[in-house]
Amino acid sequence: MIQTLFFYIFSAVAVASAFLVISSRNPVHSVLFLILAFVNAAGLFMLLHAEYLALLLIVVYVGAVAVLFLFVVMMLDVDFVALRQGFLQYLPIGALVGLILLVELLLVLATWVIDPQVAGQAVAAPMPDGLTNIQALGQILYTRYVYFFQAAGLVLLVAMIGAIVLTLRHKVGVKRQNIADQVARTPETGVEVRKVASRKGI
Repeated sequence: MIQTLFFYIFSAVAVASAFLVISSRNPVHSVLFLILAFVNAAGLFMLLHAEYLALLLIVVYVGAVAVLFLFVVMMLDVDFVALRQGFLQYLPIGALVGLILLVELLLVLATWVIDPQVAGQAVAAPMPDGLTNIQALGQILYTRYVYFFQAAGLVLLVAMIGAIVLTLRHKVGVKRQNIADQVARTPETGVEVRKVASRKGI
């Protein structure tokens, strides 16, 4: 009874905070709601006896990633008004993705209602005896689902490159490192000898 109560509390707060992450106008508030969603998701993992995932979510995502997001958002002078100017042109693509996700959720719900046994087959297999939570997770992740794991890494890499491309700004007068020029340097071009007059400086 208590676990069911906490499950609904964690789920409701996680869904509400996730919605507020994408609906808040202030990016700092979005990051704070993201931290709240992570904490409640960790609570759900604890109810599922997945302590390793719960602690991983708290330590890595809340303690490092989300806090880093918060610092970056607060320190960078990002013009969010300019970023949102072209927001409507991506609305059809976003609506299409949302529609696909909605259809998938409805299919899952319909399967669970029509034939609960089919939905029960998707439940994770019980953990073998003699293995800890971390060992069982690593064994499944790096053997049975290794290709999905690699695909997830590729998606994260594409997302990281996309974020860099979207936020990269070239400013006039900012000195940048040129690797080609540095490699092409010679002792003759790398050192410039000037004859400086006494008490006059360069």
